[in-house]
Amino acid sequence: MDGLKGYGAAHNSGTLGRMLRVLTLDTVSAQALARFPAGHYRVGAAIDTPDAILLQAATLDPGNSPASLKVVGRIGTGAGQVDVDALSARGIPLLHAPSANANAVKELVLAGMLMAARHLPEALAHVAAEAAEPGFQQRLLAQPLRFQGSELAGRTLGVVGLGVVGVQVANTARLLGMRVLGLDPFVTVEGAWQLSAEVMRTGSINELYAGSDFVSFHVPLNDATRDLFNAASLAHVRNGVVLVNFARAGVVSSAAVREGLADGRIGRYVTDFPEPGLTSLDGVVTLPHLGAATREAAAHSAAMVIDQTRDYLENGNLVNAVNFPGLRMPREGRARLCVANRNQPNILGHLTQVLGSAGVNITQMRNASLGAMAYTLIDVDDDVPPALPSAMAAIDGVLSIRVI
Repeated sequence: MDGLKGYGAAHNSGTLGRMLRVLTLDTVSAQALARFPAGHYRVGAAIDTPDAILLQAATLDPGNSPASLKVVGRIGTGAGQVDVDALSARGIPLLHAPSANANAVKELVLAGMLMAARHLPEALAHVAAEAAEPGFQQRLLAQPLRFQGSELAGRTLGVVGLGVVGVQVANTARLLGMRVLGLDPFVTVEGAWQLSAEVMRTGSINELYAGSDFVSFHVPLNDATRDLFNAASLAHVRNGVVLVNFARAGVVSSAAVREGLADGRIGRYVTDFPEPGLTSLDGVVTLPHLGAATREAAAHSAAMVIDQTRDYLENGNLVNAVNFPGLRMPREGRARLCVANRNQPNILGHLTQVLGSAGVNITQMRNASLGAMAYTLIDVDDDVPPALPSAMAAIDGVLSIRVI
């Protein structure tokens, strides 16, 4: 539980006041679940009135979830089958593990590039189809260049999106001797620190397309990135470019892929997302969504989400929430108030006014916002009067409040 050090985990463990309950809707390894201290948590698939729900692929309808629910942890990346808006309306964060599968995805991206560059799918299919035929080995020796490919070293990779996965792909490609171009107008400070200084930034996506033999996409799917690679993009690519998509299916237009493959502007399309009309085409290498399908990624994801769930329940700290801002604050004072609210004016003023009227002194306070949602942590010097949480919950815009 190194992630909780310095943020009051040990202090809070003795002040939880009751056993916390965690409902699991999918199978989670016993090793991962052991991260919940047995003396403070009840965990299982038959828990009623849960404080937290852990899931991976299960569907969750927050409208039918118990009033006791405070947090949902998804072992994976993104919302999955969870109604995020309904959770937000109740002030319940959805936690996930966005970087847990980064190494697994990076390795598969590199495997996809190698498959394309060395014609491995065709070579494997050829062996499977003809290995039993008489004289097969002699025919192979007579056709040494049949599956001749190219090496990655010396070729140029364009990386669209320099988040955790994109940075790892870019850095590893440099170690393989590739020239790497990168594009991400919203790269984080942490991402910039992690990115190799040898990765060259491009000014536009069309500039990246024009300079790349391979293009790998690592962006979320939203209105701005849907069909990011489209028919117009074909005018800018190098002839025979290899597109690698382990981000989301909708980032690359299937119509543009068909058009580019037909006239040779796209040499290969390697994707982790089977799409009707593409999987049977020559030049398309489709994998069955294997990006995070490693034992290591699964274990890391479960550990991350469980630690984040504990940190939220025990300390109110928010790390990797889909629907609320990240916010952490070291513990000070006698008690902590955790407030989820809509991001609207003067809520902080109302909260502090209620505290002042109750004679409760604030030790420290932090607030953060993400779109329409906001989250506030308030440490106080005094015991919290029993009527105070209800008074704060009555403030317009406050969605949920907890006292720890």
